[in-house]
Amino acid sequence: MASLALSGSCSLAFPLKSRSLSLPRPPPSSLNLTKPLRSIHSRFSLVKSPLPVDATLRRRSTLTRASSAAGASSSPSTPVVPAPVPWQGAAIKPLIASLATGLILWFVPVPEGVTRNAWQLLAIFLATIVGIITQPLPLGAVALLGLGATVLTKTLTFAAAFSAFGDPIPWLIALAFFFARGFIKTGLGNRVAYQFVKLFGSSSLGLGYSLVFSEALLAPAIPSVSARAGGIFLPLVKSLCVACGSNVGDGTEHRLGSWLMLTCFQTSVISSAMFLTAMAANPLSANLAFNTIQQTIGWTDWAKAAIVPGLVSLIVVPFLLYIIYPPTVKSSPDAPKLAQEKLDKMGPMTKNELIMAATLFLTVGLWIFGAKLSVDAVTAAILGLSVLLVTGVVTWKECLAESVAWDTLTWFAALIAMAGYLNKYGLIEWFSQTVVKFVGGLGLSWQLSFGILVLLYFYTHYFFASGAAHIGAMFTAFLSVSTALGTPPYFAALVLAFLSNLMGGLTHYGIGSAPIFYGANYVPLAKWWGYGFVISIVNIVIWLGVGGAWWKFIGLW
Repeated sequence: MASLALSGSCSLAFPLKSRSLSLPRPPPSSLNLTKPLRSIHSRFSLVKSPLPVDATLRRRSTLTRASSAAGASSSPSTPVVPAPVPWQGAAIKPLIASLATGLILWFVPVPEGVTRNAWQLLAIFLATIVGIITQPLPLGAVALLGLGATVLTKTLTFAAAFSAFGDPIPWLIALAFFFARGFIKTGLGNRVAYQFVKLFGSSSLGLGYSLVFSEALLAPAIPSVSARAGGIFLPLVKSLCVACGSNVGDGTEHRLGSWLMLTCFQTSVISSAMFLTAMAANPLSANLAFNTIQQTIGWTDWAKAAIVPGLVSLIVVPFLLYIIYPPTVKSSPDAPKLAQEKLDKMGPMTKNELIMAATLFLTVGLWIFGAKLSVDAVTAAILGLSVLLVTGVVTWKECLAESVAWDTLTWFAALIAMAGYLNKYGLIEWFSQTVVKFVGGLGLSWQLSFGILVLLYFYTHYFFASGAAHIGAMFTAFLSVSTALGTPPYFAALVLAFLSNLMGGLTHYGIGSAPIFYGANYVPLAKWWGYGFVISIVNIVIWLGVGGAWWKFIGLW
């Protein structure tokens, strides 16, 4: 009986096998439970109670009745209204801004010499650009809406609107993100990052310069800025950021990542301008120059003219960004020692690290010597990814999970398609002719006329998602007018060729490395564009100022 009373007081439920068993319950006062409880307590170390057991039972009974009464009194209360589900759709104000831009331009009278389709496409293109800047939806969704608008209004056919998804550059950018996944997953990225920190990591500025000049040294050997950025430096920079405690989404982006990503991007356009073989579209500039002025721009001629302003820019731009967009961690004297400890802890390279390293060397080798083997950059990247997939270093499920890669592929391909058809519809040619006629009619000296043409050529890159497209559309026209106004032909050709690379730093879509570094999500879009404009002014001043003096010295003008 005492044991049954104990089981009831401790709320332990043991089912009885026979329902016929009925035990009488004597009043609590007749039960002497103190001794059994103490005995059990001594054996099993139960929690002590300062009250006698019968008092404890009475108190618990009182609390139970009070709890039941409270529950009964609260039952008739009104039911809790669930919180409203937050709006999951587009941000209204940015969406209105984007639509208003397109509608206003759509109903503006079409200028003489421009087709209706070209003007409609310009309206949709600018509306898409505003949407990409203000982001009422993710970038890929905005771009897809823009493509949908071109098809819905019959401005473009479906095949034309989605034609750029067959362009190799967006795919090369997406493949770069898959490479970065393997680079980081295997630990090879951390290993290389710790080596860099060990050598240069006592200061953030030293770390940045080591990356900048490493990229510049590789530039003449790898003729694709997208390949250099995506296949080599994005994985390395991301690993460095993580190793230094700078991650996306947790408020630590400004420790190192924001400055380092923006610095590596802005200097990638500088190194692309320094060598004929540093960017895929540079030979196009040289070819168009030969067709226009009948003078050949050789590899040595290009490098000789670009080396001085290029080196000045590579030194000035990282330091300027360090001042106006600084990392919060500027010096870390203990970092090299900590990096060595991390390397010791990692031990020798694993099998997957060795596979990743061998694949990277294979891909880079094909990027360097691919022209002789008739293997282009994107084919080399696909081959490298195939090795990683077959060996299991990277899985297809992981590739599908790289949402940034697919989002970047979508919006970049959409902009390439729309910008390409602006050129095909004749809008860019009409604009070029209008500009050169205007500048030619001002009656200025060739220096001032050329300066105006250079600025117009540079800042119209906001309308282009490809350096090659911009060069193909406007290079010949601007070079022809420049020479007609008295600018030395060879000088004009080289300046326009250099600027065809530097203007890629304006936006997050203007050159192949832009969507790669921007896609890491360390720098907000507004800051990307804002600092892109600031650095564009710095580069123009350096290349036309310091460069102009150098070109005078070597006899280009």
